[in-house]
Amino acid sequence: MQDVDVASFDDYDIDEEGYETILRVSYDDKPKVPSIEDDGLCMAKTCEALIANPSITKVVFNQKHDYVYDYAQIQLLEEIATLYKDLVKEKDLLSYENITSLDADQPRSELNNKYTELKNLVLNKLLKDPVGCYVEIKRILRRERVELDKAVDDTMKTSREQYISLLETLLGGLEDTAIIEASEPYLAGHHVGDRDIYRKLFNPDVKPDFMFTQIMANYPKNAEEVATYTVDDDIEVAVFKLRDNVQYLYHITPPEFKLSEDKYEILDGAREIMSEQRPEEQDFVDPERMRAVFHNIGSDLIRELADFKGVDLPKDEVNQLTEILIRYTVGFGLIEILLQDPHVQDITVNSPTGQSPVFIVHNEYDYCKTNIHPTPSDADSWASKLRLMSGRPLDEANPVLDTGIEIPGVAKARVGVITEPLDPEGTAYAFRRHRDDPWTLPLFIQNKMINELAAGLMSFIIDGNRTMLVAGTRSAGKSSLLGSMLIEIMRKYRIITVEDTMELPTENLRSLGYNIQTMKVASSLSQGSSEVEASQGIRTTLRMGDSALIVGEVRSDEARALYEAMRVGALANVVAGTIHGDSPYGVYDRVVNDLAVPNTSVKATDIIIVANPIRTADSMSMERRVTQISEVRDDWEDDPVAENGFVDLMRYDSEADELKPTEALLNGESYILKDIAANIREYAGDWDAVWDNIKLRGRIKQHLVDVAEQHDNPDILEAPFVVKANDHFHKTVSKVKDRTGDINPDKVFFEWKEWLQKELQRHNHTAKR
Repeated sequence: MQDVDVASFDDYDIDEEGYETILRVSYDDKPKVPSIEDDGLCMAKTCEALIANPSITKVVFNQKHDYVYDYAQIQLLEEIATLYKDLVKEKDLLSYENITSLDADQPRSELNNKYTELKNLVLNKLLKDPVGCYVEIKRILRRERVELDKAVDDTMKTSREQYISLLETLLGGLEDTAIIEASEPYLAGHHVGDRDIYRKLFNPDVKPDFMFTQIMANYPKNAEEVATYTVDDDIEVAVFKLRDNVQYLYHITPPEFKLSEDKYEILDGAREIMSEQRPEEQDFVDPERMRAVFHNIGSDLIRELADFKGVDLPKDEVNQLTEILIRYTVGFGLIEILLQDPHVQDITVNSPTGQSPVFIVHNEYDYCKTNIHPTPSDADSWASKLRLMSGRPLDEANPVLDTGIEIPGVAKARVGVITEPLDPEGTAYAFRRHRDDPWTLPLFIQNKMINELAAGLMSFIIDGNRTMLVAGTRSAGKSSLLGSMLIEIMRKYRIITVEDTMELPTENLRSLGYNIQTMKVASSLSQGSSEVEASQGIRTTLRMGDSALIVGEVRSDEARALYEAMRVGALANVVAGTIHGDSPYGVYDRVVNDLAVPNTSVKATDIIIVANPIRTADSMSMERRVTQISEVRDDWEDDPVAENGFVDLMRYDSEADELKPTEALLNGESYILKDIAANIREYAGDWDAVWDNIKLRGRIKQHLVDVAEQHDNPDILEAPFVVKANDHFHKTVSKVKDRTGDINPDKVFFEWKEWLQKELQRHNHTAKR
C-alpha cells in the first residue's frame, strides 16, 4: 500500500500571513464537506501535508465557506505526523525485513501475518485514526502477552518478546502525543472507527468566503449554557460557563452565518466587485453619508447578481444582504455585530492577530472570551479605516492611535490602537462601547452607582455652578457620570465641550435643544497631527463668551489651562472634567506631581467625585459605584491631607453598598454648599433650606426610578424624559415661590408629581394612538 501523498489534495497553496504559515486547500469539487474530525482521509492528507511542510500553523479548507483549524488543533496532528515520519519513514520500523528478522526460524506464514497486521494497522490507520490505531495496538499487545505466557519453546518466546517490544515502541510513541492524552477520558467503550472522540478535539472556525474574520460556529462541549438572547431580531447570543475555567464564553451567531448557499455566492460576488470601489479619504469624514452611498450601490449590485443567478430576493432580504456587504467592505465586520449588543461594554483584540479570540466585557458576565477569531487582514483593514476616519497617523513614528468611531444605526465607541514598535507582535485594539443614549442620574440610581441623596447633592452642586472633577480608575464610569451631569445643566445655559476623543453625548443633547458647542483637540498620545492642542482649545473657550466648560479627560498639559478656566469661571459657570485618580489625594498627586500644576491651584476645584469599580467577594464580577463626594477647601498651604483640605460629604459604605452622608454634610459644615447658598437669597444662612432642597432633588429622581419600574417603562429614565422632568422641576419651584413666597419642598414635590402623572397619561394616550 502506498503512503498518502499531499498531492492528492487536488488544489492547495501554502501562504505566509503574519506569523502564520497557512495550508489552504480547495474542496470546491469534493462531494463532501471538509472535516478533519469526520473524515479519516482528510485527516490523513492533512498529516501528510504536515510531514512535507512542518512549519504549517493553520489549515484552511475552502468550500463556499472557509473551515479553519487553528494552531492548537494542528499541533495535535503535527505530533502524529512526526511520529509517523520518525518510526515509519525514517527508521523504517515496519519494513518486511525488520519484522521478519525477529526470528528466521519462525514459520514464514506467521511472519507474513505479523507483517501484514502491523503494516495495515499503522500505514492504513495511524494517520487516519490515531486513536483507533492506539486501541488496536493495545489489543494486539494483550494477545501477544497471553501467547507469550503460553509459549514453551525458547525460540518462539524470544520471537514474541521482540514483537512485543516493537509494539511497545509504537504504543509508547502514541502515548506521548497530546491527541491520545486528550482522548483518555473517552476511551472506555470506544469502538474503533467511531470518530466521536475527534469531534471533541477538532472544531473548525467557519467563515463565509466574503469575510476575513473566523467564527467558532458550534457550541462548546461540556459547557453550561447560562443565558441566551437575541439582538436586533437576527443576532443570536448564548453565554456559556466553561468547565475548569472562570471565564465565560460569549457565543454569537450573526445573520451572515445563517444564509443559503445562493446568498453566500451573491455576497461573495458583490464583495469582489465592491472592493474595486474603495471609499476616498474624504468619504470617512461623514460615515453616515458614506454608508448611505455604498448602501445604494450595494443594493443595486445585489439585485443584479440575484437576477443573473435567477434568485428571487424580496426587498427585506436585499436590505439584509446589503447591510452584511457594507459591514465587510467599508465597515468593521464582526466588531459591528458585537457593538450592536448593548450588554457589551468593551472589546479587545490582542496581537498577534489570529492567535487568540476577541475578548469582551459583558455588563452581566464580566470578562468573556468570544467565538470570534480575527485575522491579520482584519487588523490591517481596521487600521486603515481608523487612520482615514480620525485623520491621525498610526505608524512607527506614531504607534498609538486614540480615536472614536460612529457606526450609523449601530453604536459609538472609543478606540485605542497600538502597533509596532510599541507592540512588537503587530497591532492590538480596544473598543469601548458608548451607551446608545446618555446616562442620567436616575439611571445611575437604578443601577446603584449612586443613591437618591447623592443624586440630589450632585444636582444642587451643578445648579450652584461649581468646579468639579470626576475621578476614578479605568472603566470606572467617569465619562458616563460626567455625561449625566450635563443633563442637570439647565437648557438655557450654553455649554462648550473639549475632547480629543468624542465621548460626551453632545449630539444627543443638541437634539434635545441644548445650546452646546463641541471642540475636538489633539490627542496627547499622538504627534504629527494638524489638530489644535488641548490646552489651546481650553483657553480658546474663555474667549467664546459665557459658557459652562466640560473637558472630556484631563491627561496632560491641558491641566494647567483647565485650572486657569476654573479660576476664571468660579461662581459663574460649571467647569468640569474627568481625571484618573482613585481618591481626592490621588487626584491631587496626579495633578501636582504628574501634570506639574502648582499645588495651590488645586484649590480652584470645588468638588471631587470619585467613581471606582467594586469587586464582588468571589472576584467574578465588578460593579461600578461612586465611592466619595468630597469638597476641596482653600485653608491649607502645603499638604491638603494633613491640613484637612479634603472633606468628604458622602462616603461609600461597603456593608450597605451605598453612599452615606458624613457628619460634615449632616451638620451643614460644607464650605462649598454654604458658598452656593450665600448666592441664593432664599438659602443664605439657612442650612435647613439647603438640606431640604438637596433631599427634594433626590426624592424627585428616586420617584422617577420608582415610577419607571412600577409601570415597566424604562423610557422615563432616559435623557429626553429626564430633561423634561428637570425643566418642570425648576418651573414648579418658581411657581410655588411666586405663589407662596417660599420654596416648600412638599408643595413642590406634590405639584411636580401631578405634572408627572399628567405627562405619563398623555404619553400613554399618544402611544395607544
